[in-house]
Amino acid sequence: MTAVKIVKVLGTSDESWNDAADEAVAQASRTIDDIRGVEVEDWTADVENGSVTEYRATVEVAFPVHEDQRGSQ
Repeated sequence: MTAVKIVKVLGTSDESWNDAADEAVAQASRTIDDIRGVEVEDWTADVENGSVTEYRATVEVAFPVHEDQRGSQ
């Protein structure tokens, strides 16, 4: 059986929710090896004068816990 660790990451974008989710995964992959899946938990945005100004995606990132990396992540 494989143990899986899940962390939440918030990504932001001026363009779209998809870009915000992509940014969350890109940022997480800088410090987390072997990401196996993601789940978008929440989509939010800031609005000014009737227009979205910033998109946010809260993403759960899943990756396996390897025995030789127990304390490193």
